[in-house]
Amino acid sequence: MLRALRYRNYRFFFVGQAISLVGTWLQLAALSWLVFRLTNSAFMLGLLAFASQVPAFFLTPLAGVMVDRWSRYRILVVVQVLAMAQAVVLAVLFFSGSIAIWQIMLLSTIMGLIIAFEMPARHAFVFDLVDDKLDIGNAIALNSSVFNMARLVGPFAAGILIAKAGEGICFVINSVSYLAVIAAFAAMRAGKPKKKIASKNVWSEMKEGARYAFGIMPIRYIIMLVGLSSLAGVPYIVLMPVFATEILGGGPELFGFLLASSGVGAFVGAIYLASRKGVLGLGRRIAAASIVFGTGLMLFSLSRSVILSMALMFLVGLGMMVQMAACNTIIQTIVDDDKRGRVLSLYIMSFIGMAPLGSLLLGALASRIGVSLTLTIGGVVCSMAAVVFTLRLPALRKAIRPIYRKKGILPAAIPEVPSIVEEL
Repeated sequence: MLRALRYRNYRFFFVGQAISLVGTWLQLAALSWLVFRLTNSAFMLGLLAFASQVPAFFLTPLAGVMVDRWSRYRILVVVQVLAMAQAVVLAVLFFSGSIAIWQIMLLSTIMGLIIAFEMPARHAFVFDLVDDKLDIGNAIALNSSVFNMARLVGPFAAGILIAKAGEGICFVINSVSYLAVIAAFAAMRAGKPKKKIASKNVWSEMKEGARYAFGIMPIRYIIMLVGLSSLAGVPYIVLMPVFATEILGGGPELFGFLLASSGVGAFVGAIYLASRKGVLGLGRRIAAASIVFGTGLMLFSLSRSVILSMALMFLVGLGMMVQMAACNTIIQTIVDDDKRGRVLSLYIMSFIGMAPLGSLLLGALASRIGVSLTLTIGGVVCSMAAVVFTLRLPALRKAIRPIYRKKGILPAAIPEVPSIVEEL
């Protein structure tokens, strides 16, 4: 389960991320609560998520080209420093007593610009940290597990800290947490930065990456599934303050518990994926997880019990985690390395980039028809996308098998054995 940790650079990366991501989730939860406290508006929660995530929709294709051209290591060091500066400014504004909604939105947009470059670089960098590429699935799953452990600890701690000391302390802790990941990068043996001679302009490389990605059927369907899930389902997170207060009658503690329950489910899903020995069977796991995610979201929207809502949040987090991490693993194992950054940027654009549009849409819809019905609609859309993906699985297996044989992931003789073929 922990085999990727035998690589020195990956160990430093793992530990640094574990600390820094707790601070990130503290800040995200505190920002949501602060905006809701200042405005009492579901639409403003949607607008906050839109401001922080929409840069990814427009900039990740450009970032993907840069990730394929430049040193991924250096890109990540720069963006960590910029993210720390953003958190420091947010903390200073809060404790000065002058923080306003427009300042929060502006700083969230700046963070979105940073994330647009950080995420493609980070996902591609994980591949560089693992010497034996058969361990890439384990590395991605472990990376997802630490992300979701932070997602468990961060909101839970944020709920307690907000209730006891206010939102500002969360911003301070986040700014300090970036020192851990910066120190981790400094301790790595980065090696000689790759030098790629850019024979084409940026626009041409972006088009080349898009043609490559959408020309491979498995990548095309994965990007479409993730995009629909992010548009209709993932924005449930931004509506949690409304659901916690107006539907379940709680406060910041319950808000933290709901997000933490989702984080527990996601962490369990990541551990499950890390325990798997290879990539065989991931297609079926994606289909099953997508159905769990959509169905769990629909049932959660109808719940009026705190205990039941937390249990359903567990399922929602589990389904979303397995779906996203398994999709990431399949893409990482079939894509050519010289196009890795550009293809991953399209995957991230569908995941992170579609979420702000969904947040704005669901926030506006919740203001008109209510949070419960809005989440029900989102769950139905996610479930329908899962059914379509399930129906396409046989064709996806047929397309993936030759790629895996070529890369040595699947020995040439194995596809002839029906029981093994079906596992793909």
